[in-house]
Amino acid sequence: MKRVTGIGGIFFNARDPVALRAWYKRHLGIDVQEWGGAAFTWADEAGNPIKGTTAWSIGAADGNSFAPSSSTFMVNYRVEDLAALLQALRTEGCNVLEKTDDSEYGKFGWVMDPEGNKVELWQPPAGQ
Repeated sequence: MKRVTGIGGIFFNARDPVALRAWYKRHLGIDVQEWGGAAFTWADEAGNPIKGTTAWSIGAADGNSFAPSSSTFMVNYRVEDLAALLQALRTEGCNVLEKTDDSEYGKFGWVMDPEGNKVELWQPPAGQ
C-alpha cells in the first residue's frame, strides 16, 4: 500500500493573519484569495498544468483547527486509500484521531506525530 503520495496543503496560524497574508502577497507574489490562502496548480516538466493543487493558507492564531495540537502549523498529505492507511497507523500504535471527514473535497483523517503535531491525511476525490 502506498502511504503519502504528495503534499496537499500547508496551513499555518499567525497573530495577524491579514497582515501576514498581505506580506506574502506583496513580497513573494502569492495570489492570496478572499478565503485566506492560495492554490498552487501542479504542472509537468514542460510547465503544462496537470490535475492537482497544493493549498496554502494562513489562519488566526486563536483558532482551534489544529487541536489537539498546540503547533502553529499543519501539513496536509495526499494519500491513495485513507481508510487503509488509518487502520495501518492504528495497528502500528500511532495516535490516530477518531474523527474523519468526507466531503466534496475528498476524505480527511488525522494523526498526531510523536512531537504532538497534528498531521492531516487527505484522499482527493476520484479523478484528482
